[in-house]
Amino acid sequence: MAVAIVTGSDSGIGKATAVQLARDGFDIGITWHRDEDGAMATAEEVRGHGRRAEVKQLDLGKLPQAADVIDELIEALGGIDVLVNNSGTSRKGKAVELDFDDWRHTLSVDLDGAFLAAQRAARKMIEQGRGGRIVNVTSVHEYKPIVEGVAYTVAKHGLGGLTKQLAFELGRHDITVNSVAPGMVATPMTGMEDANPRTKDKPEFPLGRPGDAREIASCIGWLCSEGAAWTTGASFVVDGGYMLVSPSSMPQDL
Repeated sequence: MAVAIVTGSDSGIGKATAVQLARDGFDIGITWHRDEDGAMATAEEVRGHGRRAEVKQLDLGKLPQAADVIDELIEALGGIDVLVNNSGTSRKGKAVELDFDDWRHTLSVDLDGAFLAAQRAARKMIEQGRGGRIVNVTSVHEYKPIVEGVAYTVAKHGLGGLTKQLAFELGRHDITVNSVAPGMVATPMTGMEDANPRTKDKPEFPLGRPGDAREIASCIGWLCSEGAAWTTGASFVVDGGYMLVSPSSMPQDL
């Protein structure tokens, strides 16, 4: 029985990924931070595809103890084959202004939490001896800065580096590690909850609209499939062409 854990799967990309992997035959470990109702709705969809769902609260601002949740889900589901590190946050601020607590919180959730979750998952995958998949959800800001986003940019750059290092170390155990770097996707984090991205005009993007969370989940699903067994240490930009033109809302006084 294949098992996947998707962090931050109460909404947005995480929810779409949990449902995609359930459709692909995985039992799913679901985590949430604030939106328990959203997590339960994800679980209902997963069960609707005939798969098992286990739900746990995960606060990556409370490390390292919070990473125990990964072990608890592994135990409840009877193992792990896939980890998707999707949880993320951002505290806005320029480098010369950002409060240190905001800096540390962003790096704790986006980078430290992903490291500890991957460490727990990888240990179990090695023990099981059947390989596995780890997918880190980064951002186009794995590659380029964002206005008032020093902590987010650094965390996502770091997560991209972690992806490569883990791929380098874990390949001998038949564990692949890749990242998916979304552009602007219609999710609660971008203020477009329940929005149909095809109704949103973004003429500065080559494809002219934001992304759909299911379009990101589709890429993640492929990375967790047998067809991606020889793909590791790579980052897949899924951004509607954003990086081709790199549109900017950068103010003149930055």
